[in-house]
Amino acid sequence: MVAEKGKENHQTSDKHDVLKSTQTVIHLALDKLGYPEEVFELLKEPVRMLTVKIPVRMDDGKVKVFTGYRSQHNDAVGPTKGGIRFHPNVTEKEVKALSIWMSLKCGIVDLPYGGGKGGIICDPRDMSFRELERLSRGYVRAISQIVGPSKDIPAPDVFTNSQIMAWMMDEYSRIDEYNSPGFITGKPLVLGGSHGRETATAKGVTICIREAAKKKGIKLEGARVVVQGFGNAGSFLAKFMHDAGAKVIGISDAYGGLHDVDGLDIDYLLDRRDSFGTVTKLFNNTISNQELLELDCDILVPAAIENQITEDNAHNIRASIVVEAANGPTTLDATKILTERGVLLVPDVLASSGGVTVSYFEWVQNNQGYYWSEEEVEEKLEKILINSFNNVYDTAQSRRVDMRLAAYMVGVRKMAEACRFRGWI
Repeated sequence: MVAEKGKENHQTSDKHDVLKSTQTVIHLALDKLGYPEEVFELLKEPVRMLTVKIPVRMDDGKVKVFTGYRSQHNDAVGPTKGGIRFHPNVTEKEVKALSIWMSLKCGIVDLPYGGGKGGIICDPRDMSFRELERLSRGYVRAISQIVGPSKDIPAPDVFTNSQIMAWMMDEYSRIDEYNSPGFITGKPLVLGGSHGRETATAKGVTICIREAAKKKGIKLEGARVVVQGFGNAGSFLAKFMHDAGAKVIGISDAYGGLHDVDGLDIDYLLDRRDSFGTVTKLFNNTISNQELLELDCDILVPAAIENQITEDNAHNIRASIVVEAANGPTTLDATKILTERGVLLVPDVLASSGGVTVSYFEWVQNNQGYYWSEEEVEEKLEKILINSFNNVYDTAQSRRVDMRLAAYMVGVRKMAEACRFRGWI
C-alpha cells in the first residue's frame, strides 16, 4: 500500500512538473508536424546548461556563495534570448523549462532567436542595493564566456529590473573592453533601452485579450475581467483593461484577492501598492486566490505563478476566455477540460510574448544605433502580435487542436527547420 501511494504521489507531481509537461506538448507538436523522433531528442533539453557559483562579499564582511544558472535551449535560428530571475525558489529544472518556452515564444512571433534563461537562487528582498550590485556583476563574470550580443542576450525577469540590467551591461562592457549595449535588454533609456519595454508584456497580453474577445463575440468595453497577480505584468494589464473600458472586478497578490462586482478603482490600487506589487494587506474583506480564479467573469488572466488552474478547479472556472500572462499557470489536464468546455485559452507562450518582442526591438536599435519613438514601438508590437495570434488561432481551427498545442506547433517549426537546414538532424 505504501509503495502504491508513493507511486501515485510521483505521478501527481509529474503532472505539475513544468519541464515534463513542456516536453510532452513539444513531442505532440513535432508528431503532428510529421518530424522524426530525433528532432524531439534534440529539442527536449537545452543544448547548453551552465551552473555557476558566485561568491559575494556581503555588507557584514562575510562572503556568501550563491548558485546561478544559464540555460541555452537552441541556437539554430540565432543567438539565444531570455531573462534572468533572482528568486529563492529558482531550480535548474525550472530554468531549463523557461528557456524552452523562450524558444517557442521566439518561434511564434518569428524572431531570429532561440530561447535562453538564467536564474540565481537568492532572495533580493533581503539584500541591500550594494549586495545586489555585487551579485549582478559576479553573475556576469561567471557566465561571460557563453553570452554576448551575437551569442546569448539576457533580459529582466522575476525580481530583476533595469538597474540590475545596467550593472550587468557595465560589467560585460568592462570584460569585453568595449561598450556593448546589445549584450542585454531591458536597460534604462539613457543606456540604450527601448521605449515600451517596461509595459511590453502587459501590452502583448492586452492585444491577445482584444483579439480573443473578437473571436468570442465579447465587447471589451464593459467586459468583466479578473487578473490574478498584481506585479509588473498584472498591474499594467489591469490598468490597460480599465482604460479600455473593461470592468476589472478582481485582482490579487501573494496575500489574497479583492473583488467588486461593479469594478475596482485600479488607479487607487496602483497608487497604494508597495514596491513588491502587494496591496491587499491594506484591506479587510479579501478573498483567497482560489476564490478569485472561480469568480463569474468574461475574461480571466492568471498573471502570477505556475499551476494555478488544475484538474481540481478547471470545472469551476466561469470565464469564457482565459489568457495566460504568467508562465505555466494552467496544467495540461486543465487545458483539456477548459477546451472541452468551450473556454478559449490563449497560452502563455503566445500571450506573454510581448516582452521578448520589444526586447528584440531594443537589440535591433542597439545594433543599428538608431532609436524609435514609443509610437513606433507600439505600432510594430501590435502588428506582430495580431499576426501571431491569428496564426495560432487558425492553426488550432484547421488542425482541430487546442490553442496550446497549436502555439507549440507554430513555435517549434522554425527551430526544427533551422536544425534541418544546418544538417543537425
